[in-house]
Amino acid sequence: MAAANLLALIDDIATLLDDVALMTKVAAKKTAGVLGDDLALNAEQVSGVKADRELPVVGAVAKGSLLNKAILVPAAMAISAWVPALITPLLMVGGAYLCFEGFEKLWHRITHSAHAAEDEAHHASLLAAVENPAIDLVAMERDKIRGAIRTDFILSAEIIAITLGSVAGQPLVTQLGVLVTVAVVLTIGVYGLVAAIVKMDDAGLALSRIEGDGGLRPALRAFGRLLLGAAPWLMKFLALAGTVAMFLVGGSILVHGAPPLHHAIETITAALPGWLHAIGGMVADLGVGLVAGALVLAGVSLVQKLRGKN
Repeated sequence: MAAANLLALIDDIATLLDDVALMTKVAAKKTAGVLGDDLALNAEQVSGVKADRELPVVGAVAKGSLLNKAILVPAAMAISAWVPALITPLLMVGGAYLCFEGFEKLWHRITHSAHAAEDEAHHASLLAAVENPAIDLVAMERDKIRGAIRTDFILSAEIIAITLGSVAGQPLVTQLGVLVTVAVVLTIGVYGLVAAIVKMDDAGLALSRIEGDGGLRPALRAFGRLLLGAAPWLMKFLALAGTVAMFLVGGSILVHGAPPLHHAIETITAALPGWLHAIGGMVADLGVGLVAGALVLAGVSLVQKLRGKN
């Protein structure tokens, strides 16, 4: 009997772990937009930090990110246990925020000429701060870390909200397992990639300076030059991919949270042949994300103007 009970327990644990793994994979796909933006934002956070301080800054932000998730996961579990009706509204708010953030980036890019002087002044001030020994770089680092952790809290809240929505119908134990797994794995993955990205140019520079012509040295030098050239393009790609994914994920959340809209899009795309059906759904999500982002940005801008007048 004891052996049978033990085997039953092991089977239950295996089933639970299998459910957690499956739902974690689903949640990771749904949070792709936030992750792309998270990567780009955190890689940018170390701009203006000396090369030998980049990894310590990334590590400090990673610790803050884990603390953020240690607060958000229990809060998400409490909502799921006591007020599950809040999950859909929270998802809708998170989706709208994703669209807003994506459209704000897009609008800034469209009106780049209007912000060019401001961006150049900011970049120049960062360079001057690093080169000026009178500037307290420790205080500057602390400010950067605090700002990055605040930004991470918002992004982490979006990730947790989207993850909670993807496991809303599962038992509480499965929900907890998925939330904790997503929180830990994605934090390690994101900040591990951030660390690799910010040191990519340093690695390329070191490889490009290898002397001699024997063995693999010429190939290593060529690879180093490739890394140096690829680093800025990688940052641009991450920013672009993250923005597009934010519209896709945010738009998808809004579409699924509004049954009449979801039904209308399904009816239209169902008439499309083959692979156009899937493409049609993505285009619809992208369109909804763009419209929602524009509307939220317009509303936020209006409120800011009214507050400024008052």
